[in-house]
Amino acid sequence: MYLPTLGAVSTLLASLVTAQSTFTPARPPALPLAVKNPYLSTWFAAGSQRGNGGYLPGQWPSFWTGQILGWAGLIRVDGETFTWMGSPSNFEAASQVAYEYTSTKSIFTIDVADKVTVKATFLSPVTPNDFKRQSLISSYLSVSVFSKDGQKHDVQLYTDISAEWVSGDSESVAQWDSGEVDGIAYHKVWKQNQQLFHEINDRAEWGNWYYATDAAGHTRQSGRDETVRGIFRDSGELQGSKDTNYRPINNDYPVFGFAVDLGSIGSSPVSTLFTITLAQETAIQFLGADGLKNVPSLWTDYFDDELAALSFFYKDYPESDKLSTELDNKVATDSKAAAGDNYLILTSLAVRQAFGATQLVGTQDKHYLFLKEISSNGNMQTVDVFYPASPIFFYMNPELVKLLLDPHFENQESGHYPNKWAIHDLGTHYPNATGHADGNDEHMPVEECGNNIIMALAYAQRTNNNAYLTQHYDILTQWAGYLVDDALLPAEQLSTDDFAGHLANQTNLALKGIIGLAATAEIAARANNPQDADKYSAIARSYIDQWQSLGINYDDYPPHSILTYNDQATHGLLYNLYNDRLVNTSLVPQFVYDMQSTFYPTIKERYGVALDTRNQYWTKGDWEVFCAAVASDETRDLLIAAYARWVAETPTGSPFTDLYNVNVGTHVEGIEFKARPVQGGMFALLALQS
Repeated sequence: MYLPTLGAVSTLLASLVTAQSTFTPARPPALPLAVKNPYLSTWFAAGSQRGNGGYLPGQWPSFWTGQILGWAGLIRVDGETFTWMGSPSNFEAASQVAYEYTSTKSIFTIDVADKVTVKATFLSPVTPNDFKRQSLISSYLSVSVFSKDGQKHDVQLYTDISAEWVSGDSESVAQWDSGEVDGIAYHKVWKQNQQLFHEINDRAEWGNWYYATDAAGHTRQSGRDETVRGIFRDSGELQGSKDTNYRPINNDYPVFGFAVDLGSIGSSPVSTLFTITLAQETAIQFLGADGLKNVPSLWTDYFDDELAALSFFYKDYPESDKLSTELDNKVATDSKAAAGDNYLILTSLAVRQAFGATQLVGTQDKHYLFLKEISSNGNMQTVDVFYPASPIFFYMNPELVKLLLDPHFENQESGHYPNKWAIHDLGTHYPNATGHADGNDEHMPVEECGNNIIMALAYAQRTNNNAYLTQHYDILTQWAGYLVDDALLPAEQLSTDDFAGHLANQTNLALKGIIGLAATAEIAARANNPQDADKYSAIARSYIDQWQSLGINYDDYPPHSILTYNDQATHGLLYNLYNDRLVNTSLVPQFVYDMQSTFYPTIKERYGVALDTRNQYWTKGDWEVFCAAVASDETRDLLIAAYARWVAETPTGSPFTDLYNVNVGTHVEGIEFKARPVQGGMFALLALQS
């Protein structure tokens, strides 16, 4: 079967439609700009339903929800001013000619009046093995300018952020200041009435925002948007004045600008660096072993104060850029080797999104990784969200999976949850990990017990930290006890695909529980409990034999798993088969893998294979990649190519969704998943190799 590489195809399509910009390796539905945690999550809509096709000049960046974040860029060339970022009034937009994304960078190339070229690189560092750097909620914008026509040109560069960054309520009053530290100039902006652990429209209502650049060779100013930008247009510099009329965000929109005189620009690029930072000293509240307590951001344990952290991050750009490039190259090399260029379209787009839903908190001696269930409901530390995200963490640093599991073990082992099965999440809404002491979370008993057991074993296998399994053996076997009772014949309950509703005897859900029991057998062996190991192994083997009779349609050709026992007219993605390979239980016979590989191509639509027969038109991209990871090479490439095609062609303008229509590529009506960390599942193939 011939499977074309979509990078070249999407680039050709873009050039035919616009005759302006190329997109490499594809044109995503939304382009990541500054994406570092649930509150520093800035995107640029590209799909036609919300965006302009992916052109940085002429449209405002936005938060993942779609709320505008004023972030402007102007350039003055020989006295004439153009927009290179955003959509400020009364300026002509420059012409974007190229866009490229890697795992950590978005790079725009922009032609200004055929005189100079602007290259704007947005870098959100991902350092999975360096918690000091990863803990900083900061992102870089590096802008270089060079002559396009070979002539010298007099150039000044301008950029600003607006007060829109500080709150999800545009009528909130913002306050601001400016200063310098260690040769770095900064604007500081914050919501005047801080509300700790509170969100409006998924935006944090506490913390300080910093926009910074080199103190040398710049001018700055705060004030009304059109006024400050107009001063730059007229003079190429700013006046240094501070607007002290603190006011609502939407009242004469206050902006905080920098102007840099780049001088006479020739063929050699001249660069300047900006950083955007959210500083929250206190990050979350957590119901753990010591009761309910406030937990600080981890960066506070490395730095004396916000300005020390700001200074370190700004000056760390050369090293941060180097580390990020190394990670970009590793992901590119490994992805292409695993499944080709189409696979890299998916993995490289997922990196910032997956890590951008997380926050490192605590101290160097005791720290956690907390995760927000972005867009689907905002839950805190949802097990069946960080489970599909876990492949990226297993691939990059398995310790991150431990840091996600630790709060769950601590909460439940401290007696804060009354049910015998595993809790679904640690709080109704991020950043409040206040638990569910009443037991009234969203119940997914087989799902979450299986997820926790499988992830705990996968972590131990990759680190040889068997002491971790011994430490949590009692609760792991408690959850296994629930699976003994309910895994083979799951009661009418939810799986992780809760939007599809309750269903009894789900074939795929039962498989997860049975593999969870096989995983418990290995956990018992690693924890020096051989009798338990024999017991759980025997139960798992008995259950998988029965499962093959209950959950497979042998009458149709090709045979395939069914959605629910004894309903031969149904089928679905058997994505939980992946767990058998993830923890290497070798429980499921090879013929099950083979039959699914043969079956999926027979039901494939333009953008993939439907999730199940409850709705023939929608699917989940993360589960498709889980299926691809354990499929034949031909079926693997088919599934990955279909999802990569969706990335390049979808009209949606929202950050990389995992739930979409397999025929037309739009969001599922009424269920708009976007920017969710589950896209860490794009690394399912690479997690197996790790």
